[in-house]
Amino acid sequence: MLSISNLSVSFGIRSVVRNISLNIECGQTLGLVGESGSGKSMTSLAVMGLLPQAAKESGNIFFNGVDLLSLSEKERCNLRGKDISMIFQEPMTALNPALRCGKQVCEVLQLHKKMNKRQAKEKTLQLFSEVMIPRPEESFRKYPHQLSGGQLQRVMIAMAIACEPQLLIADEPTTALDVTVQREVLQLLKKLQQQYGMAMLFVSHDLSIVLAICEKVAVMQHGVIVEQGSAHDIMINPQHSYTKQLINARRRKKKVEEHISSSDENNILLSIKNLSTTFVTKSSLFGKPLHTFTAVNNISLDLFKGETLGLVGESGCGKTTLGRSIMQLVTAQQGEIFFNGEQINHIQGEPLKQFRRSVQLVFQDPYSSLNPRMRIGEAIMESMLVHGICSGKKEAVDEVCRLLQKVGLDEIYYTRFPHELSGGQRQRIVIARALAVHPKILICDESVSALDVSIQAQVLQLLADLKKELGLSYIFISHDLGVVRQISDRVMVMQRGNLVEINDTEALFEHPQAEYTRRLIAAAY
Repeated sequence: MLSISNLSVSFGIRSVVRNISLNIECGQTLGLVGESGSGKSMTSLAVMGLLPQAAKESGNIFFNGVDLLSLSEKERCNLRGKDISMIFQEPMTALNPALRCGKQVCEVLQLHKKMNKRQAKEKTLQLFSEVMIPRPEESFRKYPHQLSGGQLQRVMIAMAIACEPQLLIADEPTTALDVTVQREVLQLLKKLQQQYGMAMLFVSHDLSIVLAICEKVAVMQHGVIVEQGSAHDIMINPQHSYTKQLINARRRKKKVEEHISSSDENNILLSIKNLSTTFVTKSSLFGKPLHTFTAVNNISLDLFKGETLGLVGESGCGKTTLGRSIMQLVTAQQGEIFFNGEQINHIQGEPLKQFRRSVQLVFQDPYSSLNPRMRIGEAIMESMLVHGICSGKKEAVDEVCRLLQKVGLDEIYYTRFPHELSGGQRQRIVIARALAVHPKILICDESVSALDVSIQAQVLQLLADLKKELGLSYIFISHDLGVVRQISDRVMVMQRGNLVEINDTEALFEHPQAEYTRRLIAAAY
């Protein structure tokens, strides 16, 4: 169905994909795996005909015997979304923020399937149910910013499969999903693939997922395919050293830091008492609330100095809202928050500015949290200058370069814009920016979810080193129980806004008390 022959993609003198060849048969799943910046997404965009205008490509991409590179833009538009569809890596940037989620899926059905509005809405609601979006009717009417990261990814999946394409390109389709939904979505993709005879190009940095879902695997490094073959052969007998490195990185379960037991009340850095955050989902004509949704319900917890508290739960459970409530980015209707013994609820002005310097948030979606018009170095330097971290610009530039190196990036990224970086590279930039103001607490909201396993291990090691060096504390929000277990001293489990269970990490994983916790662990392991 798809045959890529000697494909190369370059930007000026910089080559990002070099002379690669791939074949996908009808109904087959090919996994394309490699670290961030290896050229995976550029390969996908080349197939879709969505490369930036500055890109130059050569070679051939045959789809059902037709060379896609020879088609006009109009002819490729007729294929996109209908015969070839794509699940993009970052749903917030792929969805139109000004349109309701349901309408965006309806548009695809009305354009390619010629459905009327009623038919398109019925099909969209059916798709929302299939991809396990909660309350489909309500989610249909919501805008992208009103849904969690995992729910947005499921909207993208619904849109991609709406027209039953012959070829589905899935670019990191489960990155933002918790383990239970991740498994269900992967099963759904396989079911749809078998039902419609759909071929799939599955792009991921997670080798374990690729090996589980794909019949064939191609491994990319620095724009080149270094090894390809059956998933079984790659897993049992990898030939290339880079493939062996990926497999070893995924198998490694060693903790990156020693367990710190803190029970002394004098060591409490952050304390939350009976916190509840509610959103109005429907109002009357005059603004009176008609329906509300409680995202965080009566949560109490303590974070100790030098501790990493892991926060896990399925998408939509309230993890991100809790983090934003602590940061005063959303207003909690009930409860108290204490930092260093002082209540910080509803503080404003300079006190709020100082608090946010001490408590930094690493956002889940790095692209939407970076200014697209600001170069990377300037984005990191901005907060340093605002808070007076450095005495002058020269010192700030040196500090930015040091931070870039600490998160595994070269100094050349200083002058680049966010769109010139891969998803994983953007995530590392956001981490560097958070560290720039020397915070006491980092709230990491899915901060390593977009990173491949080897870089993920490096970032976790970096966080552990910084914790020891600077005495940092972390609230580590993640759907990945393996990562949470690796880095956390204690783990808190949330479900539908409620605190289900909190305990020392090993005690919780070895002897979970709640049925929901047992289900999460069973899904992850």
